[in-house]
Amino acid sequence: MKTIGLLGGMSWESTAEYYRLLNQLTRERLGGLHSARCVLYSVDFAEIERLQVEGRWDEAGEVLADAARALESAGADMLLICTNTMHKVADQVAAAVTVPLLHLADTTADAVRASGLRRIGLLGTAFTMEQDFYRGRLESHGLDVLVPDATGRDTVHRVIYEELCLGIVHEESRQSFMAVIRDLIAAGAEGIVLGCTEIELLIGAEHSPVPVFPTTRLHAEAAVTLALSDAP
Repeated sequence: MKTIGLLGGMSWESTAEYYRLLNQLTRERLGGLHSARCVLYSVDFAEIERLQVEGRWDEAGEVLADAARALESAGADMLLICTNTMHKVADQVAAAVTVPLLHLADTTADAVRASGLRRIGLLGTAFTMEQDFYRGRLESHGLDVLVPDATGRDTVHRVIYEELCLGIVHEESRQSFMAVIRDLIAAGAEGIVLGCTEIELLIGAEHSPVPVFPTTRLHAEAAVTLALSDAP
């Protein structure tokens, strides 16, 4: 099995979910006591979040690029950025290493297309919902991407940073997300992309009348598939 390099800590709540899924999926595929070969570099999310808010994306990208180089030196055969939002600097990270970066938006788009859907609603941080780095990547795969209205975007962003990143799960917030999902469906969404790794702590398939695409799980599944393949 190839070694999976994890750029994590953004937040560590979702990184813990990545670690659980990678090991669970490896055991399911190989059986017995098998677990995933992986190395983790966990950054201080407070530092990254400050750079996000201040719009200092190049500096944030260099923090992750340094971490990526450390992972490659530690033996990683591939890299995962364990957060949707920081895929804004994915090209900067990929350029810092020689091993492949498995892009989260690509694995998500592949799953949506495989389901036969084309028009999707996107939930995530305000950066992910409002900027082109993620929406545009999904659209490059032929998808039509809808996002919530301003009020819905504010709600989703606030819950992510003020609750889910801290491991806080409120039923009231779940109901608010479900209302946002209903609005997206009313606007024509055929499925919902949970485009923030923490959202899966709050929302599952049972909370939406249309299919949901949990990006953390999809990313982990694609990583294990690649790690167990003969592809370089």
